Amino acid sequence: MTTHHLDTSGMHNFWDNSVPPRIHIRPGDTVVFETVEASVNQITPQSTHADIGRLDFGRVNAVTGPVFVEGAQPGDALLVEVVSFKHKGWGWNAVIPHFGLLADEFPDPYLHIYKLGPRYCEFRENILIPFEPFCGEMGVAPRLPGRLDAIPPRENGGNLDTRHLGQGAKVMFPVFVPGALFSCGDCHSAQGDGEINGTGIESNMTVTLRFDVVKDAHLAEMRFLTSPHRRLTQADRRGYYVTTAQGPDLFKNAQQAVRYMLDHLTTEYHMTREQAYCLCGAAVDLKISQIVDAPNYMVSAYLPLSIFIRRRSKPAPKRPTARAGSKSTVKAKARKTARR
Repeated sequence: MTTHHLDTSGMHNFWDNSVPPRIHIRPGDTVVFETVEASVNQITPQSTHADIGRLDFGRVNAVTGPVFVEGAQPGDALLVEVVSFKHKGWGWNAVIPHFGLLADEFPDPYLHIYKLGPRYCEFRENILIPFEPFCGEMGVAPRLPGRLDAIPPRENGGNLDTRHLGQGAKVMFPVFVPGALFSCGDCHSAQGDGEINGTGIESNMTVTLRFDVVKDAHLAEMRFLTSPHRRLTQADRRGYYVTTAQGPDLFKNAQQAVRYMLDHLTTEYHMTREQAYCLCGAAVDLKISQIVDAPNYMVSAYLPLSIFIRRRSKPAPKRPTARAGSKSTVKAKARKTARR
């Protein structure tokens, strides 16, 4: 089996089955992709809040590819095994005005830069989020001709933003054109389920994937298997603080559960509402708790408590104990006798 390499030259931020493949590979081959963060170099570690307000959305979410996989035909499935990720030391997420779950409530830009380590993404010194990377964008060429925007997900994949497509996952995409024409990018170092504020921890990344073809699978949309050797999240160690909201509209319930979570974070952890919103995007999981008890349904927001680092206080130094017969002991006995 052969290992191939793709750099970031010739990236595209759309899905179109007329884009020619950059490489041809065989089933069983591995490809190492160089990918760029979502802004495509508009944001750097030196960027400011104002730079978020100047983002050109016509450039975002570029992907590396396409890859032509020999033997993949319409009706088959392309099996993508996620092998590894390597970050470049930093990442970002942000409040992008009028974007995200609470778009109308955050009109001003805010940028949060993260330091990335081997195991954690540092929100601040006492808030460490597990490094659990995945490709935000993965997919194959669409079935119909024409150019499709890279922002929403579709039947061919695209902007999936599904946090459990990390190391060890096996992802199956329906094939619509010969060779499948796979591309990927927009990597996140971490993200909560729902990508609440519209950004995970956006990161440049080296991504290694292995490819195979499943004949006559006839899938309608993507499916995947998570790794049997890894937890769904390494943050699942110290319990969760959970806010809930009920009502007839799941979207509005999700919004309200997040508002309650923002109230909690700003009050208990001394952060601004913008910082709390970013932390929700990076670490808080939205879950549908029930969808059958009409007319009201329940959405919950889960905050992993393990991301908050508890500083152990140093014990006070012990005072030396006076020995029997020492001068201090004799003086203490004399004072006690005098008081009598």
